This record gives sequence, C-alpha cells and structure tokens, in this order.
Amino acid sequence: RGRTVFFITHRLGTIKNADVILVMDKGSIVEQGIHEDLMQQEGLYYHLAQQQLNL
Repeated sequence: RGRTVFFITHRLGTIKNADVILVMDKGSIVEQGIHEDLMQQEGLYYHLAQQQLNL
C-alpha cells in the first residue's frame, strides 16, 4: 500500500490480479486495463491469456 511496483513478465498469471496491466508490443503500450476488461477486448492480452492460462 502506498507504493508502485512494476512487474515485467511474460507469465500472465503473475499479473492477473494487478490494479492496472499495461500490454506492450514492439516497445509501445498497445492495451491497458484490468484482467477482466482486457479479456473482453479480445486483443493481444486476450490471445496471450488463451495460450497461457488455458481458458
């Protein structure tokens, strides 16, 4: 509480419960939000999650 922590990871399970998730592709932020919102958008995060989280 009261601090900012950055996780840089390829393992989406590590950040699934984060307050804000930033998704980067080729050095640019392409999506941001919470897990549920990013899944509904069906963008890059969604496709990576499908592969990693076996959804």
